[in-house]
Amino acid sequence: MSISEAKLENEIKTSFSIQRLSSQEYSEKTRLFYHRIILVSSGSGHFQIDGQLYDVAGNQLFLLSKGQICKGIDLQVTGYEVSFGDCFWEKTPQSASNCKAVLFNNAAANQLLPLDDQVLSELYPLFDVLHSEHDSPDYINKLDVMAAYLKIVMIKIANINAALADGYDHQDKQLYRKFIEMVSQQYQELHDVAYYANLLHVTPRRLSDLCKSCSGIGAKQIINGQLIAEAKRNLQFSSLPIKEIAYQLSFSTPEQFSHFFKKNVSASPSDYRSSFVNIGR
Repeated sequence: MSISEAKLENEIKTSFSIQRLSSQEYSEKTRLFYHRIILVSSGSGHFQIDGQLYDVAGNQLFLLSKGQICKGIDLQVTGYEVSFGDCFWEKTPQSASNCKAVLFNNAAANQLLPLDDQVLSELYPLFDVLHSEHDSPDYINKLDVMAAYLKIVMIKIANINAALADGYDHQDKQLYRKFIEMVSQQYQELHDVAYYANLLHVTPRRLSDLCKSCSGIGAKQIINGQLIAEAKRNLQFSSLPIKEIAYQLSFSTPEQFSHFFKKNVSASPSDYRSSFVNIGR
């Protein structure tokens, strides 16, 4: 899906919303401004997310990260949709940060989680109570309460994700989670796989191998993915000069950043920003 064809998602008051879906269609191609959790109790058709096509049926959970482009194709969905921004997530206790990092920092690896009837029956009441709280009259600590409920939902989903994982042992999973959390906190300053491997007391090769086992991509690709995602957000949603973006992401020169960006996106930073600016024109 091309950037120029995508509609930018509308701004959400307080950076959080939850709605009950009843035959929702998702017919427009949309670039997400917020993270999104879609709990599908029943559905049909297809989701296209960053060009990848997913069949939609009942008992599914979709996790979409901000910046991704999604569109429904002959899509009908019943269930719940939660949208939240980073500023709202900051209201959740720190202990939930690792869950969000594992689920959303490499969203493509967790895009679709199948659910059995028992898991759906455990998740659905959490969405029910979050929806009821969201639609209740405003009160002084309402956002904090919703953030706490979102934390519970996120931890539950992270546990589902962990239970679905196979092909690697528990120690590998723990190392992978620690790596993802470290990268989410330090990728702007530190781009070297060897640095993270040293902190985790493994070799760079071992770290890359376990990342491939857990997510299908290597450690360097995960770090680069975070850099590209942040660069795209700055190019799309800020007026910062490209030079300033390069320095914020710890590139030695704007030229080094431009070469890195073009190699990974197949467009220069200026061309990428221009394409985004022209959305809807």
